[in-house]
Amino acid sequence: MTNLSIVTTLYQSAPYLKEFLTRVNLAAQKITQDFEIVLVNDGSPDESLQLATSLFQEYPNMVIVDLSRNFGHHKAMMTGLEYAKGERVFLIDCDLEEEPEWLVRFYDEMTECNVDVVYGQQQLRRGCFMERAPGHLFYWVLRKMSDSDIPSNMVTARLMSRRYVNSLIQFREQTAFIYGLWHITGYSQFAVQVTKKLKGLSTYTLGKKFSVAVNAITSFSEKPLVYIFYLGAAILSLSAIYIAYLIIRHTFYEISIDGWTSIIVSIWFMGGLIIFVLGVIGIYLSRIFIETKQRPYTIVRAVHRLEDDQ
Repeated sequence: MTNLSIVTTLYQSAPYLKEFLTRVNLAAQKITQDFEIVLVNDGSPDESLQLATSLFQEYPNMVIVDLSRNFGHHKAMMTGLEYAKGERVFLIDCDLEEEPEWLVRFYDEMTECNVDVVYGQQQLRRGCFMERAPGHLFYWVLRKMSDSDIPSNMVTARLMSRRYVNSLIQFREQTAFIYGLWHITGYSQFAVQVTKKLKGLSTYTLGKKFSVAVNAITSFSEKPLVYIFYLGAAILSLSAIYIAYLIIRHTFYEISIDGWTSIIVSIWFMGGLIIFVLGVIGIYLSRIFIETKQRPYTIVRAVHRLEDDQ
Protein backbone atom coordinates (compact mmCIF):
# COMPACT_ATOMS: atom_id res chain seq x y z
CA MET A 1 0.00 0.00 0.00
CA THR A 2 1.30 3.42 -0.96
CA ASN A 3 1.16 6.59 1.08
CA LEU A 4 -0.86 8.59 -1.44
CA SER A 5 -3.09 7.92 -4.44
CA ILE A 6 -4.11 10.63 -6.89
CA VAL A 7 -7.27 9.75 -8.83
CA THR A 8 -8.68 11.53 -11.87
CA THR A 9 -10.85 10.73 -14.89
CA LEU A 10 -10.14 11.23 -18.57
CA TYR A 11 -12.77 12.56 -20.94
CA GLN A 12 -11.62 14.89 -23.72
CA SER A 13 -8.61 15.53 -21.49
CA ALA A 14 -5.77 15.39 -24.01
CA PRO A 15 -5.15 19.19 -24.06
CA TYR A 16 -4.63 19.27 -20.29
CA LEU A 17 -3.11 15.90 -19.43
CA LYS A 18 0.62 16.66 -19.71
CA GLU A 19 0.41 19.85 -17.66
CA PHE A 20 -1.83 18.15 -15.11
CA LEU A 21 0.60 15.26 -14.61
CA THR A 22 3.55 17.61 -14.29
CA ARG A 23 1.87 19.81 -11.70
CA VAL A 24 0.26 17.06 -9.64
CA ASN A 25 3.51 15.09 -9.62
CA LEU A 26 5.40 18.10 -8.23
CA ALA A 27 2.69 18.69 -5.61
CA ALA A 28 2.73 15.06 -4.49
CA GLN A 29 6.54 15.04 -4.14
CA LYS A 30 6.26 17.79 -1.55
CA ILE A 31 4.33 15.34 0.63
CA THR A 32 5.81 11.91 -0.13
CA GLN A 33 7.87 10.00 -2.68
CA ASP A 34 5.60 6.96 -2.34
CA PHE A 35 2.53 7.80 -4.43
CA GLU A 36 0.58 6.60 -7.45
CA ILE A 37 -1.50 8.35 -10.09
CA VAL A 38 -4.68 6.55 -11.15
CA LEU A 39 -6.20 7.68 -14.44
CA VAL A 40 -9.65 6.37 -15.40
CA ASN A 41 -10.38 6.62 -19.13
CA ASP A 42 -14.15 7.11 -19.25
CA GLY A 43 -14.53 6.23 -22.92
CA SER A 44 -12.87 9.46 -24.01
CA PRO A 45 -13.41 10.09 -27.75
CA ASP A 46 -10.09 11.90 -28.18
CA GLU A 47 -6.52 10.60 -27.86
CA SER A 48 -6.41 10.87 -24.04
CA LEU A 49 -5.75 7.13 -23.56
CA GLN A 50 -2.99 7.00 -26.18
CA LEU A 51 -1.34 10.07 -24.74
CA ALA A 52 -1.49 8.69 -21.20
CA THR A 53 0.08 5.35 -22.17
CA SER A 54 2.88 7.18 -24.00
CA LEU A 55 3.86 8.90 -20.73
CA PHE A 56 4.63 5.73 -18.72
CA GLN A 57 8.40 6.22 -18.93
CA GLU A 58 8.05 9.72 -17.51
CA TYR A 59 5.53 8.70 -14.83
CA PRO A 60 6.24 5.04 -13.95
CA ASN A 61 3.93 5.22 -10.91
CA MET A 62 0.91 5.75 -13.15
CA VAL A 63 -2.01 3.30 -13.41
CA ILE A 64 -4.52 3.63 -16.27
CA VAL A 65 -7.96 2.06 -15.86
CA ASP A 66 -9.59 1.87 -19.29
CA LEU A 67 -13.39 1.54 -19.20
CA SER A 68 -15.14 -0.25 -22.06
CA ARG A 69 -17.28 2.82 -22.83
CA ASN A 70 -18.44 6.10 -21.34
CA PHE A 71 -20.21 5.34 -18.06
CA GLY A 72 -20.36 8.90 -16.75
CA HIS A 73 -18.17 11.10 -14.60
CA HIS A 74 -19.51 9.98 -11.22
CA LYS A 75 -19.21 6.24 -11.89
CA ALA A 76 -15.75 6.70 -13.37
CA MET A 77 -14.60 8.49 -10.22
CA MET A 78 -15.97 5.71 -8.02
CA THR A 79 -14.16 3.12 -10.16
CA GLY A 80 -10.92 5.05 -9.76
CA LEU A 81 -11.35 5.06 -5.99
CA GLU A 82 -11.73 1.27 -6.05
CA TYR A 83 -8.33 0.94 -7.75
CA ALA A 84 -6.59 3.45 -5.46
CA LYS A 85 -4.28 1.82 -2.89
CA GLY A 86 -3.06 4.84 -0.95
CA GLU A 87 -3.44 5.56 2.76
CA ARG A 88 -4.72 8.93 1.58
CA VAL A 89 -6.55 9.47 -1.70
CA PHE A 90 -6.68 12.77 -3.58
CA LEU A 91 -9.55 12.99 -6.07
CA ILE A 92 -9.48 15.81 -8.63
CA ASP A 93 -10.58 16.66 -12.17
CA CYS A 94 -7.70 16.92 -14.62
CA ASP A 95 -8.99 19.82 -16.72
CA LEU A 96 -6.95 22.27 -14.57
CA GLU A 97 -10.03 24.21 -13.46
CA GLU A 98 -9.13 22.72 -10.07
CA GLU A 99 -5.49 23.37 -9.24
CA PRO A 100 -3.32 20.27 -8.56
CA GLU A 101 -1.40 22.37 -6.00
CA TRP A 102 -4.45 22.24 -3.72
CA LEU A 103 -3.15 18.81 -2.70
CA VAL A 104 -0.49 20.35 -0.45
CA ARG A 105 -2.99 22.73 1.13
CA PHE A 106 -5.52 19.97 1.72
CA TYR A 107 -2.84 17.71 3.22
CA ASP A 108 -1.79 20.43 5.68
CA GLU A 109 -5.43 21.01 6.69
CA MET A 110 -6.04 17.28 7.15
CA THR A 111 -2.95 16.93 9.33
CA GLU A 112 -3.72 20.02 11.41
CA CYS A 113 -7.46 19.36 11.89
CA ASN A 114 -7.16 15.56 12.15
CA VAL A 115 -10.15 14.91 9.86
CA ASP A 116 -10.96 12.19 7.34
CA VAL A 117 -11.90 14.45 4.44
CA VAL A 118 -10.79 17.87 3.27
CA TYR A 119 -12.80 19.08 0.29
CA GLY A 120 -12.95 22.21 -1.80
CA GLN A 121 -15.97 24.48 -1.73
CA GLN A 122 -16.56 27.53 -3.91
CA GLN A 123 -17.70 30.69 -2.17
CA LEU A 124 -19.16 31.94 -5.44
CA ARG A 125 -20.11 29.81 -8.40
CA ARG A 126 -18.30 30.67 -11.60
CA GLY A 127 -19.89 32.27 -14.65
CA CYS A 128 -22.55 34.92 -15.20
CA PHE A 129 -25.85 35.19 -13.37
CA MET A 130 -27.65 32.96 -15.88
CA GLU A 131 -25.04 30.22 -15.27
CA ARG A 132 -25.04 30.59 -11.48
CA ALA A 133 -28.80 30.83 -10.95
CA PRO A 134 -29.63 27.20 -11.89
CA GLY A 135 -26.96 25.97 -9.47
CA HIS A 136 -28.35 28.01 -6.58
CA LEU A 137 -31.88 26.86 -7.43
CA PHE A 138 -30.74 23.23 -7.56
CA TYR A 139 -29.16 23.27 -4.09
CA TRP A 140 -32.14 25.15 -2.65
CA VAL A 141 -34.56 22.55 -4.01
CA LEU A 142 -32.28 19.69 -2.91
CA ARG A 143 -32.11 21.01 0.66
CA LYS A 144 -35.90 21.37 0.76
CA MET A 145 -36.45 17.90 -0.66
CA SER A 146 -33.73 15.96 1.12
CA ASP A 147 -33.30 15.06 4.78
CA SER A 148 -29.51 15.34 4.32
CA ASP A 149 -27.97 18.81 4.52
CA ILE A 150 -25.68 18.37 1.52
CA PRO A 151 -23.17 21.26 1.30
CA SER A 152 -23.57 23.50 -1.71
CA ASN A 153 -20.95 24.43 -4.31
CA MET A 154 -18.64 21.48 -3.64
CA VAL A 155 -15.94 20.80 -6.20
CA THR A 156 -14.51 17.42 -7.13
CA ALA A 157 -11.13 18.02 -5.46
CA ARG A 158 -10.88 16.32 -2.06
CA LEU A 159 -8.31 14.51 0.05
CA MET A 160 -9.68 11.44 1.85
CA SER A 161 -8.46 8.92 4.39
CA ARG A 162 -8.31 5.22 3.59
CA ARG A 163 -11.13 4.30 5.98
CA TYR A 164 -13.38 6.93 4.44
CA VAL A 165 -12.67 5.67 0.90
CA ASN A 166 -13.30 2.07 1.97
CA SER A 167 -16.70 3.13 3.28
CA LEU A 168 -17.53 5.28 0.25
CA ILE A 169 -16.92 2.56 -2.34
CA GLN A 170 -19.42 0.28 -0.61
CA PHE A 171 -22.19 2.31 -2.28
CA ARG A 172 -23.25 0.59 -5.51
CA GLU A 173 -26.11 2.81 -6.65
CA GLN A 174 -26.60 2.74 -10.41
CA THR A 175 -27.95 6.31 -10.49
CA ALA A 176 -25.26 7.69 -8.23
CA PHE A 177 -25.25 11.34 -7.19
CA ILE A 178 -21.70 11.37 -5.91
CA TYR A 179 -21.91 14.70 -4.08
CA GLY A 180 -24.64 13.25 -1.91
CA LEU A 181 -22.70 10.02 -1.36
CA TRP A 182 -19.67 12.02 -0.24
CA HIS A 183 -21.80 13.69 2.40
CA ILE A 184 -23.82 10.76 3.74
CA THR A 185 -20.72 8.55 4.08
CA GLY A 186 -20.08 10.59 7.20
CA TYR A 187 -16.83 10.82 9.18
CA SER A 188 -15.22 14.17 9.98
CA GLN A 189 -15.14 16.48 6.95
CA PHE A 190 -13.63 19.93 6.57
CA ALA A 191 -14.36 22.45 3.80
CA VAL A 192 -11.65 24.66 2.30
CA GLN A 193 -12.70 27.71 0.29
CA VAL A 194 -11.35 27.55 -3.25
CA THR A 195 -11.81 29.31 -6.57
CA LYS A 196 -12.11 27.29 -9.76
CA LYS A 197 -10.63 28.59 -12.97
CA LEU A 198 -12.81 28.89 -16.05
CA LYS A 199 -11.39 27.02 -19.06
CA GLY A 200 -13.72 27.05 -22.03
CA LEU A 201 -17.13 25.41 -22.21
CA SER A 202 -18.11 22.72 -19.75
CA THR A 203 -18.79 19.19 -21.04
CA TYR A 204 -21.83 19.24 -18.74
CA THR A 205 -24.62 20.29 -21.07
CA LEU A 206 -27.98 21.58 -19.85
CA GLY A 207 -29.44 18.12 -20.44
CA LYS A 208 -26.73 16.46 -18.32
CA LYS A 209 -27.22 19.00 -15.54
CA PHE A 210 -30.96 18.36 -15.54
CA SER A 211 -30.33 14.61 -15.41
CA VAL A 212 -27.99 15.06 -12.43
CA ALA A 213 -30.65 17.17 -10.67
CA VAL A 214 -33.32 14.48 -11.18
CA ASN A 215 -30.93 11.76 -9.95
CA ALA A 216 -30.01 13.81 -6.91
CA ILE A 217 -33.58 14.46 -5.80
CA THR A 218 -34.89 10.95 -6.46
CA SER A 219 -31.81 9.31 -4.88
CA PHE A 220 -31.84 11.30 -1.66
CA SER A 221 -35.48 12.12 -1.03
CA GLU A 222 -38.88 10.46 -0.96
CA LYS A 223 -40.54 13.81 -0.33
CA PRO A 224 -41.86 14.22 -3.91
CA LEU A 225 -44.02 11.13 -3.30
CA VAL A 226 -45.18 12.56 0.02
CA TYR A 227 -45.98 15.89 -1.62
CA ILE A 228 -48.02 14.08 -4.28
CA PHE A 229 -50.12 12.53 -1.51
CA TYR A 230 -50.75 15.91 0.08
CA LEU A 231 -51.49 17.45 -3.32
CA GLY A 232 -54.06 14.76 -4.05
CA ALA A 233 -55.62 15.20 -0.60
CA ALA A 234 -55.82 18.97 -1.09
CA ILE A 235 -57.46 18.65 -4.51
CA LEU A 236 -59.92 16.07 -3.16
CA SER A 237 -60.84 18.34 -0.25
CA LEU A 238 -61.31 21.40 -2.44
CA SER A 239 -63.37 19.41 -4.92
CA ALA A 240 -65.62 18.06 -2.15
CA ILE A 241 -66.14 21.55 -0.77
CA TYR A 242 -66.94 22.93 -4.21
CA ILE A 243 -69.40 20.10 -4.95
CA ALA A 244 -71.14 20.75 -1.63
CA TYR A 245 -71.31 24.44 -2.50
CA LEU A 246 -72.91 23.70 -5.90
CA ILE A 247 -75.46 21.35 -4.33
CA ILE A 248 -76.43 23.95 -1.75
CA ARG A 249 -76.79 26.63 -4.42
CA HIS A 250 -78.93 24.40 -6.60
CA THR A 251 -81.06 22.98 -3.75
CA PHE A 252 -81.78 26.09 -1.74
CA TYR A 253 -81.33 28.92 -4.23
CA GLU A 254 -82.15 27.14 -7.52
CA ILE A 255 -79.06 28.62 -9.16
CA SER A 256 -77.51 26.51 -11.92
CA ILE A 257 -74.08 26.97 -13.54
CA ASP A 258 -74.01 27.22 -17.32
CA GLY A 259 -71.12 27.13 -19.73
CA TRP A 260 -68.46 24.69 -20.88
CA THR A 261 -65.35 26.82 -20.31
CA SER A 262 -64.96 25.89 -16.66
CA ILE A 263 -65.41 22.20 -17.48
CA ILE A 264 -62.80 22.25 -20.26
CA VAL A 265 -60.29 24.14 -18.09
CA SER A 266 -60.87 21.71 -15.24
CA ILE A 267 -60.35 18.72 -17.52
CA TRP A 268 -57.09 20.12 -18.89
CA PHE A 269 -55.88 21.00 -15.40
CA MET A 270 -56.68 17.61 -13.91
CA GLY A 271 -55.30 15.80 -16.97
CA GLY A 272 -52.00 17.66 -16.75
CA LEU A 273 -51.83 17.10 -13.00
CA ILE A 274 -52.45 13.37 -13.36
CA ILE A 275 -49.76 13.03 -16.04
CA PHE A 276 -47.28 14.96 -13.87
CA VAL A 277 -48.01 12.80 -10.82
CA LEU A 278 -47.69 9.61 -12.84
CA GLY A 279 -44.40 10.92 -14.24
CA VAL A 280 -42.94 11.43 -10.76
CA ILE A 281 -44.06 7.98 -9.67
CA GLY A 282 -42.65 6.56 -12.91
CA ILE A 283 -39.23 8.06 -12.19
CA TYR A 284 -39.12 6.34 -8.81
CA LEU A 285 -40.28 3.06 -10.36
CA SER A 286 -37.56 3.32 -13.00
CA ARG A 287 -34.96 3.81 -10.25
CA ILE A 288 -36.20 0.62 -8.55
CA PHE A 289 -36.10 -1.21 -11.90
CA ILE A 290 -32.52 -0.11 -12.58
CA GLU A 291 -31.25 -0.97 -9.10
CA THR A 292 -32.86 -4.43 -8.95
CA LYS A 293 -31.15 -5.52 -12.19
CA GLN A 294 -27.79 -5.26 -10.38
CA ARG A 295 -25.77 -4.65 -13.52
CA PRO A 296 -22.02 -4.02 -13.19
CA TYR A 297 -21.21 -0.53 -11.98
CA THR A 298 -18.69 -0.10 -14.77
CA ILE A 299 -16.87 -2.50 -17.09
CA VAL A 300 -13.08 -2.29 -17.16
CA ARG A 301 -11.61 -3.20 -20.53
CA ALA A 302 -7.98 -3.12 -19.38
CA VAL A 303 -5.66 -1.88 -16.67
CA HIS A 304 -2.36 -0.47 -17.93
CA ARG A 305 0.84 -0.29 -15.85
CA LEU A 306 4.42 0.33 -16.83
CA GLU A 307 5.49 -3.31 -16.37
CA ASP A 308 2.58 -4.46 -18.56
CA ASP A 309 3.47 -2.11 -21.42
CA GLN A 310 7.19 -2.86 -21.57
